[in-house]
Amino acid sequence: MSSSPSLKRSDTIADTMPDALRQSRYYMKKCFSRFVAKGKRLMKRHHLMDEVEKSIEDKIERGKVLEGLLGYILSSTQEAAVVPPNVAFAVRPNPGSWEYVKVNSEDLTVDGINVLEYLKFKETIFDQDWAKDENALELDFGAMDFSSPRLTLSSSIGNGVNYVSKFMSTTLSANSEKAKQFLDYLLALNHRGEQLMINDTLDTVDKLQAALIVAEVSISDLPKDTPYQEFQQRFKEWGFEKGWGNTAERVRETMRLFSEVLQAPDAAKLQVLFSRLPNMFNVVIFSPHGYFGQADVLGLPDTGGQVVYILDQVRALEEELLLRIKQQGLSVKPQILVVTRLIPNSKGTKCNQELEPIYDTKHSHILRIPFKTEQAILPQWDATAKILDLMEGKPDLIIGNYSDGNLVASLMASKLGITQATIAHALEKSKYEDSDAKWKELDPKYHFSCQFTADLIAMNQTDFIITSTYQEIAGSKDRPGQYESHTAFTMPGLCRVVSGINVFDPKFNIAAPGADQSVYFPYTEKQKRLTSFHPDIEELLYSKEDNSEHIGYLADRKKPIIFSMARLDTVKNITGLTEWYGKNKRLRNMVNLVVVAGFFDPSKSHDREEIAEIKKMHTLIEKYQLQGQFRWIAAQTDRYRNGELYRCIADTKGAFVQPALYEAFGLTVIEAMNCGLPTFATNQGGPAEIIIDGVSGFHIDPNNGDESSNKIADFFEKCKTDAGYWNQMSAAGRQRIYECYTWKIYANKVLNMGSIYGFWRQINKEPKEAKQRYIQMFYSLLFRKLASNVPIKVPEPLQSAQTSPVESQQPAAATGIAKPQPPASAVIDKPNQQEKTAQQKKRHVRKTMTVI
Repeated sequence: MSSSPSLKRSDTIADTMPDALRQSRYYMKKCFSRFVAKGKRLMKRHHLMDEVEKSIEDKIERGKVLEGLLGYILSSTQEAAVVPPNVAFAVRPNPGSWEYVKVNSEDLTVDGINVLEYLKFKETIFDQDWAKDENALELDFGAMDFSSPRLTLSSSIGNGVNYVSKFMSTTLSANSEKAKQFLDYLLALNHRGEQLMINDTLDTVDKLQAALIVAEVSISDLPKDTPYQEFQQRFKEWGFEKGWGNTAERVRETMRLFSEVLQAPDAAKLQVLFSRLPNMFNVVIFSPHGYFGQADVLGLPDTGGQVVYILDQVRALEEELLLRIKQQGLSVKPQILVVTRLIPNSKGTKCNQELEPIYDTKHSHILRIPFKTEQAILPQWDATAKILDLMEGKPDLIIGNYSDGNLVASLMASKLGITQATIAHALEKSKYEDSDAKWKELDPKYHFSCQFTADLIAMNQTDFIITSTYQEIAGSKDRPGQYESHTAFTMPGLCRVVSGINVFDPKFNIAAPGADQSVYFPYTEKQKRLTSFHPDIEELLYSKEDNSEHIGYLADRKKPIIFSMARLDTVKNITGLTEWYGKNKRLRNMVNLVVVAGFFDPSKSHDREEIAEIKKMHTLIEKYQLQGQFRWIAAQTDRYRNGELYRCIADTKGAFVQPALYEAFGLTVIEAMNCGLPTFATNQGGPAEIIIDGVSGFHIDPNNGDESSNKIADFFEKCKTDAGYWNQMSAAGRQRIYECYTWKIYANKVLNMGSIYGFWRQINKEPKEAKQRYIQMFYSLLFRKLASNVPIKVPEPLQSAQTSPVESQQPAAATGIAKPQPPASAVIDKPNQQEKTAQQKKRHVRKTMTVI
């Protein structure tokens, strides 16, 4: 079988397309005539393919064309701007790599064009005067990064910290000036004025190397567990301060690492060394929007997944900080502040409390600062003074969340000169087709100009970017990533972004969140099982009476259960799963189906999409006569009970199915796998990275229900013939999570990034400062003007949120997708794809349905 066509690395689209067009000139003339026949327009890939199908009616001939190089180019095209007689193609041969060509439809001549020329060509469709304006505002952040190193392979995207470590190890060995910068960095390490690691006695690299040899020899004969205090004074005389370790063994290991790195720098050893440096004690996390609380915030406006994500993040970071500080031999108390807004009318929550300790932590708090006083809305939301006061100094790392939190983090990090990280969770630009080019018609309602500008500022200002998946950065072979969509775009009449962000920038890193191990633990850990929930879960699954919490029943309790839990909307595709099950008699004969999703009564929902899905679900139940095999449970809010529900499904030797049309990450996939459920998850998005198909779970195609349902049926048939197969897949799924998707792994990665990028920003100080000045100009001249034009909305009375009949036994926050509600100076109102109503934008979210 011949391999599919592709380009050699040395080839360009402009070089190869002329020959490809000549090979099928007759058909291509017909195709391009159809492309331009409707006048100016922006065509997507599926539009191009539709026109090709209409132009080449003969299936065999069409197949020949599409299987050749021309078919490869067309299938790699993301969009084409048609301005008769020309068609300009934006071609993406590989993730992160773009090429642009212009084809004349009359003679099929091909010209390579640059990104600026393509954007102007595209603008002609939407605003011809702007496209011709020689004084149009052009933004080129890439021009400020000309000296910065870049990754080159698409497969390397997201491995920024590894690349930075390799680059630094190379420069340290080849450049004595860089080694001196490293020494200066060490000399500057302190905590509240107390010197750490080394003092001014060791003011040259040679002195440090010599002292390390002497010190290592002096402790080589000491027992491994000898406390540092017993030889502290001797070390101080040699120029060493606290921070090397808490025992002789730990100190010796750290000193050996230092000696090896100074003599022959190695990237892996450099990363380990930075993980041991005492440079991280105080962390600030920004999440300004919504009702940020630890209890009773479920379903309140703009409050969702960021709450649980951040609270779990804080617990993991504090635990890792305490471990590191102990191993460093220090008695420092770390501090983590989650900074959000104070809400006077807090609707019974603690969101009106200025400082609140975070549950299950020792030194972490929520700090709430008001957006407004009783008299007026504050013109600026400045948390800096309060943070500096509480922490008694500057934080060591600032982490932003979402558009508003990332913007605030950028401003504060720039002001204080602190290492910054950003977490977008979800970037709106990639969700809504042509929202950049059509910003004028969308802006009065959604303020995209403000949000996209804020996103550009934050992603260019930050020192490193934390993402959950590769696809978040650079997408897949067929689909650009969320960040990649900001590479180059235009908002006609406002600005033309020639270079917004480069996904090959080493600031991009993947650090996937985990599931709370205290909630989502394996079904096999019998002693930890929450048996007090079992009567409730028994009723939830098997009661034959319909009520406000469940409808339908399971006639055969001996059958395994396939289980799914998500919001009831089109993208989550719960009705799709129900239809797959209804159509597949083989699957129905072997297993029952249980879904947890939304309401049963359409009148209880204010979301048009959810209402349509509710009605569709009822139709499917009747159409396929699912009574006795299907259970529909209303959305659940108690994650402790949900954790035990996963485990009870595992007790039936069932499976979890995540059938979404697209899933950015897939936290429920991690939760289910962690509890021991063999998992089938969509191949569109993050779950494709979480699961290794056929090894730790299974990928399913949400666009091919027959294939997907048969794959699930095949699994259960194999379980019948191979008694150990279910246990094998259950164990493999758990192992995958333990190796890659735990909060401990996440915290270790993030703190290592903070340490390494903290030094990286120092050795790249001048380019960083130059880019900051460019960003400050952009912020002052464009963003502030955009923000000032956004009307300040008076909050409407809040509707009570839906709650589960069963209350959580422990305080727990909501999960889901949050919609940013930024400060008065920059309101960013987020829409949805179907121009939903305000009530739809306030869709309540549930703990177990996180999409981050």
